[in-house]
Amino acid sequence: MAKILEREVISPKIVRLLVEAPDIARVRKAGQFLILRPNSDSERIPLSIADTDPVRGTLELVVQEVGRTSAELFDKQVGDDICDVVGPLGTPTHIEKFGTAVCVGGGVGIAPLYPIAKALHEAGNKVIVILGARSQDLIIFEERMRSICDQLIVTTDDGSSGRKGLVTEALKELIDGGEKVDYCITVGPPIMMKFVCETTRPYKIPTFASLNTMMVDGTGMCGGCRLTVGGETKYVCVDGPEFDGHQVDFNAMMKRLGMYKEFEKQAYDKFNADGRPKDHTCKIGLH
Repeated sequence: MAKILEREVISPKIVRLLVEAPDIARVRKAGQFLILRPNSDSERIPLSIADTDPVRGTLELVVQEVGRTSAELFDKQVGDDICDVVGPLGTPTHIEKFGTAVCVGGGVGIAPLYPIAKALHEAGNKVIVILGARSQDLIIFEERMRSICDQLIVTTDDGSSGRKGLVTEALKELIDGGEKVDYCITVGPPIMMKFVCETTRPYKIPTFASLNTMMVDGTGMCGGCRLTVGGETKYVCVDGPEFDGHQVDFNAMMKRLGMYKEFEKQAYDKFNADGRPKDHTCKIGLH
């Protein structure tokens, strides 16, 4: 179990949680993730790590309510326990001095992009961050990003913050404007990552996408997170979560992600219709 120490609602459906997990905080590296279960009867979900403090023994998580399990996590309050937290999982981001590194984040993908951008900055890279969301209230970690990058570009679909438009438009303008980009990494909605990778492809810029697919165990046993990379089957939980974005079959991945949407919607609607339970106590080990 992991106790929630802080809770901050940063958008109507997005919450920041500070969680006590010293063993994970001590060894976690940028790019890794968790598998967690809010309550004893919850489904397991993968969740990226936004930040860690190895001295305090804490993890920072950003959760967007999109279905039943994320809603159960969203409803947790300070003092509540998260039933299961397993990690850190996945292969850490490869960090070195590339030169100029562009980090492109969208929505809640901005949160796990932060430790990656920070690590690239600490390795001596020139770091340019491009953030995108539908509107201003969905742009998160803006000031944190500003503190660890050389240039920050914010885009919103409606123009309520930064420039109006898409992250791909800002990225293309940056490259066409003469910026020599040596490395690019993107975290966010699959459709955004697909088009970020398509934007850099003609320029032959090494581009990596951090993927968040369906997962159950996080160890490669269930095969739920499999995808095609360069014509080969890979498993996000053990081979990733980061892959060469120019080799990922995004269309197949997105089709697979949509397979259970109707079932997920039914579970979420029932959860809301039945009234959200107020007892957040984990029953594991209690008799």
